[in-house]
Amino acid sequence: MGSQLLSFINDFNFYMFLLFTLMYSYQIVYMLVAFKTKRNNHPVMENVHPYKYAIIIAARNEELVIGQLIKSIKNQNYPGKMIDIFVVADNCTDDTAKVAENAGAIVRERFDKDNIGKGYALNYMIKIIEREYSFRKYEGYFVFDADNLLDENYIAEMNKTFHQGYRVITSYRNSKNYDQNWISAGYALWFLHEAEYLNLPRMVLNSSCAISGTGFLVHANLIKDNGGWIHHLLTEDIEFSVSQIIKGEKIGYCRSAMFYDEQPVTFDQSWNQRLRWAKGFYQVFGKYGGGLIRNVFRGRHNKFSCFDMTMTIMPAMLVSSISMMVNGLFYLAGFLGFFDGKQIIQSTTMELLNSIGWYYGILFTLGFITTLTEWKKIHCSGWKKIAYTITFPFFMFTYIPISIVALFKKVEWKPIAHTVVKSVDDIR
Repeated sequence: MGSQLLSFINDFNFYMFLLFTLMYSYQIVYMLVAFKTKRNNHPVMENVHPYKYAIIIAARNEELVIGQLIKSIKNQNYPGKMIDIFVVADNCTDDTAKVAENAGAIVRERFDKDNIGKGYALNYMIKIIEREYSFRKYEGYFVFDADNLLDENYIAEMNKTFHQGYRVITSYRNSKNYDQNWISAGYALWFLHEAEYLNLPRMVLNSSCAISGTGFLVHANLIKDNGGWIHHLLTEDIEFSVSQIIKGEKIGYCRSAMFYDEQPVTFDQSWNQRLRWAKGFYQVFGKYGGGLIRNVFRGRHNKFSCFDMTMTIMPAMLVSSISMMVNGLFYLAGFLGFFDGKQIIQSTTMELLNSIGWYYGILFTLGFITTLTEWKKIHCSGWKKIAYTITFPFFMFTYIPISIVALFKKVEWKPIAHTVVKSVDDIR
């Protein structure tokens, strides 16, 4: 009995490792493509026709930070008459609306305790723009969170990619508070990796990128065809990306358009936010997983992008969690004496340590490479860049319990307070 169990444990862990490798080995190719692209100098596109944009900011109790975002928009190297700023003060109990209006934005207040979430706020403002400002004939909508800051060339650079024909474009996501602690740095390092080692190679390989919460541009005709902003799952960004990719849309990436956002710094905030993300990913897979998988095998467009998005919304951490849960259960059974305790405990302990070692090595490598190549764009001291590369895998490990809890717990959207009041110059 004991030898059969040991054989089962060894086989199980081998097949889980093989599954993980098969699912995500294509991202090694992504990294090689990114290296090659970064090494080559590509011609800079000259200034192109300036398109007219509406900038939408959904804000809830953001009086501290929204003024700096609007100021960074006003300071863009882009014709001011071609952009208008719209703020939806969503269920606010502070002076967000007043601060935004004084800074020069067109503001509308929304109070709805039943339909809570960014997607509802975006749709509310889009309908107002279509009803009251259609004469402005906007060709695209930018979407930002209130804590964001824009590099002064952000809109001009996004405009160049828009001119190439992309109807959805994401951008380079940097951090306002990378140096605050290991949690904020963990977020920031992952977003840098996502930008340059996922979205960049996707763009180069003519695959589809994915938007990530904020800092993106959508063609007005696409929003009109959809009937507004119709995505209201817990992760409306990835839901939007997946739904458009299934339809055949290719989402672009503009690496020269940089913006900054604020990351959580307490574990409680981080847990709640990432629990929502994990639950939202499960929701998206439940709603769109069948369409993605069908498109992988029978679709006419975006076959590989559909596979890529399937791997994105079925997180690697879930596979890791299942492996560790099974090994943990066998360890517990051995400890309680259900089986030959000594052999089971030794075997599962070794497997758990091996798994942790492998995953730490992989995540450290990802973090190290990203830190090295983005070194000059990460705004903190050198020793912190090195220290947070070491802690990055531990930050990612915390996704394991989050992924497990999200399977069973009901999760609702909760606001996160933003308090880092900085200008772009302050960050630099």
